[in-house]
Amino acid sequence: MSHVAMTPRASNSDVRAVVSARNVLAGKRRGWKAVLPFLGPSLIAAIAYVDPGNFATNIQSGSQFGYKLLWVVLLANVMAMVLQNLSSKLGIATGRNLPELCREHFPTWLTYCLWVVSEVAAMATDLAEFLGASLALNLLCHIPLLAATLVTAVATMAVLAMDRLGFRPIEMFIGALLGVIALCYLLETVFSRPDWAAVAAHTVTPWIGGSDSLMLVVGIIGATVMPHAVYLHSGLTQRRIVPTSQDEAVRIYRFQRLDVISAMSVAGLVNMAMMYMAAAAFYAKGHTGVVDIAQAYHMLDPLLGPAAAAVFLVSLLASGISSSAVGTMAGQVIMQGFVGFHIPIWVRRVVTMLPAVVVAAMGLNPMQTLVMSQVVLSLALPAPVISLILFTSNKRLMGALVNRRWVTCLASVIATCIIVLNVMYLWMSL
Repeated sequence: MSHVAMTPRASNSDVRAVVSARNVLAGKRRGWKAVLPFLGPSLIAAIAYVDPGNFATNIQSGSQFGYKLLWVVLLANVMAMVLQNLSSKLGIATGRNLPELCREHFPTWLTYCLWVVSEVAAMATDLAEFLGASLALNLLCHIPLLAATLVTAVATMAVLAMDRLGFRPIEMFIGALLGVIALCYLLETVFSRPDWAAVAAHTVTPWIGGSDSLMLVVGIIGATVMPHAVYLHSGLTQRRIVPTSQDEAVRIYRFQRLDVISAMSVAGLVNMAMMYMAAAAFYAKGHTGVVDIAQAYHMLDPLLGPAAAAVFLVSLLASGISSSAVGTMAGQVIMQGFVGFHIPIWVRRVVTMLPAVVVAAMGLNPMQTLVMSQVVLSLALPAPVISLILFTSNKRLMGALVNRRWVTCLASVIATCIIVLNVMYLWMSL
């Protein structure tokens, strides 16, 4: 399933984008504007990398360990960029998404196992996204958390309804929300005045302390390299601009690669800004116990001023609503691809929001729930990553877009790194 598959009719903006892309491929349009028709899928996927789960892990990491885990953010973003690039390429080359290919090529029992694991990951994703947006509404508008959760559900459904207008409107809207989040953290950088020497040093200096920091390392990777985003990206490109030849597929992929690099770079910079803001605002001033988003908000006011606190909530709200909509789109791709079963999108929205409603109703600690949800995501990550590597290195499936050997090796190292970190976390926890 892709945007096109979900859309009963193409919007005027969709038609213009496809016509413009065809003109570019025919050599009738050149220059920097030639890239524009191909931009969009990665903006949707990138939202998954700046969701409220990232707020949870980055704030906790920055407040507890200062700048020391910035290298993990860089590593996770490089991993994400490689994997999203492969997922984008898979959709272009095969015209199918990753779950569909799993169903076609894997045994039935394995397909259903992958589906169950992916659905659990989708529930964990939704938990983080819903709680983040609900917390932002709770703190910004002073409404009860449970009511804020229901408002978030309505707002998410409104965003999802845009998909009926075609792929371009929702790409532009979610891209605008990504821009809002990036602008907010540009302002937070100005407010927090981080130690740039420490930022530079710890971005390239690996460090892992004890079990607490290791849990956050796994959580950061889980919050950054998202299983549902890996599945979704192939669905976003599979029928957006369909290549008519191998040569055209290669050219479309080159443009999509620019889309991935630009969108994921923005997401990576936002994640780094989240952590170094927490390090500068909390850790550097002796507040090392900030493990709650509400606590972070209330402390930002006296430490950095009311503007910094308000900007923080605006970014969290934009993140929660947009990423929740993207998570629901990914859930549809996962279900329809793995088991060929389709349910109305509002039904999936209701079902996947239930854990967040339960957490709000029971009064559980939202921040700890957010962090643990990211660990669940990291544990679910090896399955889509390994499947993606297998398919994109298959010459028969990929044709001219098959992975080069060094790309397969790099992706395999990433998969190994993820698995090793997960095993280390489980061993230290037990």
